[in-house]
Amino acid sequence: MASNSGNDQSKPKGTAKRGFAAMDEATQRAIASKGGQAAHQKGTAHEFDSEEARRAGQKGGEAVSRDREHMAQIGRKGGESRQSAARANAEKNAANGTRGAVSEQSSKGGNQQGGKVAGR
Repeated sequence: MASNSGNDQSKPKGTAKRGFAAMDEATQRAIASKGGQAAHQKGTAHEFDSEEARRAGQKGGEAVSRDREHMAQIGRKGGESRQSAARANAEKNAANGTRGAVSEQSSKGGNQQGGKVAGR
């Protein structure tokens, strides 16, 4: 029996795309869309209710939060963002000649302590 080892090495086994995977993306989308429409017409399509979506999101959050390094990166980004916003606000106030933000209490009309007027 003759060996065809030269031809076997030129084509790696199991790497050629076949069937659905060999189709272009637009064709795949068209076929998948038809499947989804058929499932809805048949009544077997799955639709998430709000409680089920909440549980799914919670599971995803738990999975992500197990990666401590990833969570640390997220925290650093948030801190950097907040810090840069505070700097920008301070620079804007300095350019306008104001010092800091007006407090909520003073913007609502005066300084009251416990509902009593000071000095009485």
